Amino acid sequence: MTTASGTGEDAKGALGAPDPGTATAEAAAGGAPPPRAGRREWIGLAVLALPTLLLSMDLSVLYLAVPHLSADLAPSGAQLLWIMDVYGFLMAGFLVMMGTLGDRIGRRRLLLAGACAFGAASALAAFSTSPEMLIATRALLGVAGATLAPSTLALLRTMFHDPKQRTAAIGVWTVCFSAGSVLGPLAGGALLAHFWWGSVFLLGIPVMLLLLVAGPMLLPEHRNPGAGRVDFVSAAMSVVAVLAVIHGMKDIATHGLGAAGALSIVGGLAVGAAFVVRQRRLEDPLLDLGLFSTPRFGPALGIMGLAVLVMSGTLFFVAQYLQLVRGLSPLRAGLWMVPMALGVVAGAITTGNLIKKVRPPVIMGSGLLVSCGAFALLSRMGADSPIALFVGGVFCMAFGVSPVMILGLELAVGSAPPERAGAASSVAETVQEFALGLGVAVIGSIGTAVYRSELKGELPSGLPPDAARTAEDTLGGAVHSAAGLAGGAGDTLLSVARSAFTEGLRTAATLCAVLVVVGSLLAFTVLRGMGGPGGHRDGAEKAEAAP
Repeated sequence: MTTASGTGEDAKGALGAPDPGTATAEAAAGGAPPPRAGRREWIGLAVLALPTLLLSMDLSVLYLAVPHLSADLAPSGAQLLWIMDVYGFLMAGFLVMMGTLGDRIGRRRLLLAGACAFGAASALAAFSTSPEMLIATRALLGVAGATLAPSTLALLRTMFHDPKQRTAAIGVWTVCFSAGSVLGPLAGGALLAHFWWGSVFLLGIPVMLLLLVAGPMLLPEHRNPGAGRVDFVSAAMSVVAVLAVIHGMKDIATHGLGAAGALSIVGGLAVGAAFVVRQRRLEDPLLDLGLFSTPRFGPALGIMGLAVLVMSGTLFFVAQYLQLVRGLSPLRAGLWMVPMALGVVAGAITTGNLIKKVRPPVIMGSGLLVSCGAFALLSRMGADSPIALFVGGVFCMAFGVSPVMILGLELAVGSAPPERAGAASSVAETVQEFALGLGVAVIGSIGTAVYRSELKGELPSGLPPDAARTAEDTLGGAVHSAAGLAGGAGDTLLSVARSAFTEGLRTAATLCAVLVVVGSLLAFTVLRGMGGPGGHRDGAEKAEAAP
């Protein structure tokens, strides 16, 4: 039997090569274990890990560059919001379309085309000369990123057939995706200490050049030979639906519940419903809704999305707590956020060891219970609590949700047929993006509401109306207002604002603790009896017991 690391047809990676998923199924039917990945696949995983890390870093790398680019390009408030958000908006909007397109034209081909576009857009963004140009180049980065994200995850499904190896590979992918959003501010702070604001975009160029050189040699090509034509009407509907919903979430998170955000969400959901109806009628749908008929697919994605939601909601408070409550510089705050990334790594390593003996639902449910303990700790934090205690809490939170993100992806993508892995991966990616936005929109909005409620009755007397309104909007506004007040009024405002924000953090942590308990119960019950990743663990046990 030819292994996945062998030569010949597998090494060529041609479109006409035998379907590796078929080979795996035939091996399982004959009682033989699935083919194991070799050196070529593991080096290929390293090549795929770098763009995955970069994609999530680009979501947060601009956080610390805002003052610098604002001074250089002088964008308006609305333009600044678009500069920050358009990348994530368009990446989420195009994920379903690009994942399905990869199944039709070839995942490696789409990945390499996206790498070219991402590298070119990174260079243009770095040297943008106007807000409009930076918005446009960030939009191009989002579209290019949508080609990379599902392609990297789908290729893992093609390269790794052994369930234990595939779990380890998806663990590396998840760690890179999760750690990138945490490491983005740290990388941005380090670059801004020596270079101009555009340097934060140049990280993408060497990574994409490496992918273009090594990809054709290390990555297999695979597509669905029976795929039909792309329905561009469905593609446009999916983009509009996702963008409208995420835009509404962002609007509510920024301005509170209002007509604009609500109408955007309702309109997006209406277009999404029409999209679903259209898919059921098409002979060659853009999104195979049959994926959701697989027992593991929907529940696994739902629990994974909950883990991403609580983690993103926590990140919303962590950066502000470290910089605005504890008074740390952006670079020092970024360094204190590294333990969160280490928690994701530690969780991934622990998952790789436990999966050999413990069923995935048990690992996922137990991980969520660990994160519940972490949130219980964060719910007791005060403005003057030891910072090490705070960092220990976010480390344990990341450690607990990491197995859920890894195994949720593995159960969902592994349950899809090989020829639909790209579509399954794109749906999983879209769920992650929705959860990221929902975490900020829901948990962030609740924490902000608590902040405003706590602050309203504690503002120092005689505060100018403009300063009061600014302070009630955000903690950052309170810090800015306090800096312009004479005497002890500024110190008083700063003290009560930090206390109010910490109360919002405690409320958000309590809500997250309740959510992860619910997720844990679902993992222990709904996913119970569904087998190991991809459903192969039980089969492997039977094969080992066979004579």
